[in-house]
Amino acid sequence: MSNNIGKKYKAAFSKVDRTKKYKVEEALKLALEAKFAKFDETVDVSFNLGVDPKHADQMLRGAIVLPHGTGKKIKVLVFAKGEKASEAEKAGADYVGAEDLVEKISGGWLDFDAVIATPDMMKIISKLGKVLGTKGLMPNPKVGTVTLDIERAVKEHKAGRVEYRTEKTGIIHTVIGKTSFGHDKLLENFKAVLSEINRVKPASAKGVYMKAITLSTTMGPGVKLDTNTVLDILN
Repeated sequence: MSNNIGKKYKAAFSKVDRTKKYKVEEALKLALEAKFAKFDETVDVSFNLGVDPKHADQMLRGAIVLPHGTGKKIKVLVFAKGEKASEAEKAGADYVGAEDLVEKISGGWLDFDAVIATPDMMKIISKLGKVLGTKGLMPNPKVGTVTLDIERAVKEHKAGRVEYRTEKTGIIHTVIGKTSFGHDKLLENFKAVLSEINRVKPASAKGVYMKAITLSTTMGPGVKLDTNTVLDILN
């Protein structure tokens, strides 16, 4: 790390009191003020939840369409044939096909960000399990990427759909946009994520559900949120 970058890094971290828990609006303001990279940093949020992913009913997995998107142009690939292939193309999918795409991906091609499939395509896609699975791209009915409603799925991904999944430690990481979005848009995206995580709280989860929530930019410090007041912004 160069001296100049090192100074900026230290200055950014000095803005945040690591022992304090902030209200959402203040945390977002701090995260944006602490930004120092020349590129448009991504804004992330992590939820440390009081769940035990070893129990199937406490393994949270789903998707959220962010009101203002993610700030990233998403390349969508669709496995479909016939009418559903035409539907995918009309909806704006970047790549549409079947066996031809399986062959291409098997050869090492991975120039796409999301994969959607009709149910009948899963048999031919199964051989790509290791390739797509390790990238988190394998279509799954639980998150709506194995579906007959191809038009909706493609449009949601293009609009800024993010998937979430509980890690082994009970943590969920996701993005809420870019620093260039500004405070208000990031706040609306955060509310959408918070509302969804709150909605999917397992009935069997015991004790405190939202144990810790942290906001951060790609290069910036983590800003801890006050979990006792965080849900107030949804009212």
